Amino acid sequence: MPHLSVTARETPAKPAYIMANSGDVITYGELDARSNQIAQLFRLCGLKKGDHIAIMLVNCPEFLQIVSAAMRTGLIFTPISTHLKGDETAYILKNSGAKLLVASASLADTAATLANKSLDVQRFYMVGGIREGFESWEEAIDSMPADAVGDQTMGVPMLYSSGTTGQPKGVFVPPRTEQFDAPGDLTRLLAPAFGFGSETIYLSPAPLYHAAPLHYNLMVLETGGTSIVMEKFDPERALALIEQHQVTHSQWVPIMFVRMLKLAASVRAQYELSSMQVAIHAAAPCPIDVKEQMIEWWGPVMVEYYSSSEAAGFTIIDSATWLTHKGSVGKPLFGVPHIVDDAGVELAPGEIGTVYFSDLQNKFEYYDEPGKTAEAYNDKGWSTCGDMGYLDEEGFLYLTDRKNFTIITGGVNVYPAEIENLLIGHDKVADVAVFGVPDDEFGEVVQAVVQPANWVDASDETAFELLAWLRERLSSIKVPKNLDFNEQLPRMDNGKLYKRHLMEAYRNRGS
Repeated sequence: MPHLSVTARETPAKPAYIMANSGDVITYGELDARSNQIAQLFRLCGLKKGDHIAIMLVNCPEFLQIVSAAMRTGLIFTPISTHLKGDETAYILKNSGAKLLVASASLADTAATLANKSLDVQRFYMVGGIREGFESWEEAIDSMPADAVGDQTMGVPMLYSSGTTGQPKGVFVPPRTEQFDAPGDLTRLLAPAFGFGSETIYLSPAPLYHAAPLHYNLMVLETGGTSIVMEKFDPERALALIEQHQVTHSQWVPIMFVRMLKLAASVRAQYELSSMQVAIHAAAPCPIDVKEQMIEWWGPVMVEYYSSSEAAGFTIIDSATWLTHKGSVGKPLFGVPHIVDDAGVELAPGEIGTVYFSDLQNKFEYYDEPGKTAEAYNDKGWSTCGDMGYLDEEGFLYLTDRKNFTIITGGVNVYPAEIENLLIGHDKVADVAVFGVPDDEFGEVVQAVVQPANWVDASDETAFELLAWLRERLSSIKVPKNLDFNEQLPRMDNGKLYKRHLMEAYRNRGS
């Protein structure tokens, strides 16, 4: 597993990554030189090992250059979602103590509000343009030498949770080694499992600021492969890129599968996809019928995993095994899963509880949040990120939903993901969110909000049709009491529904 500097020395003209829409090719030689220049700038700015920086960039060539530089200068770097507003971004900057920020010019309106906040940020840079309070990133880098800094040491990402259930938390895992060119923990563990190597052509369809796209692109660079980075996901464009670049590996979230499957059959049939060897997916439960259709279409190349930004445990399941354990997210590659009730008692197979992992690969903390860190561990030292699920008799893990999203109606637990996974399969549904709202009689009742495939279908007749369709497939307690329509649901680019704002809006109606 060579460091990119080794690949740059041996095959400098080999593409490290290609931007899908612009066609910009960044070779390993160019990436190594640019990351050295950025490392020189970091040192010139006074940044030293253990200091924090933040990146608020759209998918662009500079993203992986900055990350590569941070990882060879011992910095802790935080990619920030491009969807966040000024106050949300300021919270992450303040919580992390970032001393330097690099932002895209297309995000200038949000970025410009940050310069006046009470933050630790000392240098503000902008890529692709300029705004008052920001320095030009390109001008700053172009003036730097391309020689490696003399004190290279391993840096690490500190990703923030999506904040779907509250204020985002910075997940910090210290570096395993100070050796800057050592493979990352996930590369060391996952590259063999997924077959990443120098011949890999990897399609990256999601924003690089999310955990999985970031880590898998780093894995490609650490194994000498080539990434095809989409600036923005588009279902048909993704298929065209697989054919054009003969993609061998890819990483998806279930909503991307849904959108590709909802393309006309004639459109899907246009593209040759046989180069695909491994199609990785995770981040949200995949509806069983969606995965069945994907396996039928692409073949047995689907590999699902379950983990989190905390990466305390990791389960994995291939297509053949999944077909005999439908709905499972597999058995552990590392970490040992346990199902625990609210009293801390470990549950028997088939019983639903909170998913914990023992035999931790690493011990994470929520940065500057000792209370939240303590809540993530039990008295045995096992850790959880709050997901619910169960183990079967063979030790396969199945997820039900986030603990915070579980609806308790009339004393019965209802898991929104089950209802969402059904509704997303209906032809008239483009997206759906299900959550609980307060009710005087039942405590909570089930509420559904649907984004229709065509807005003309946002009618009482369609609502009745969808509810009747659900009654044929679900017990009555799980069928939503109310179903509303929304033109666009707050789904994050990593496939997770940002339900907190919806839930708060509905709950505030009754206050």
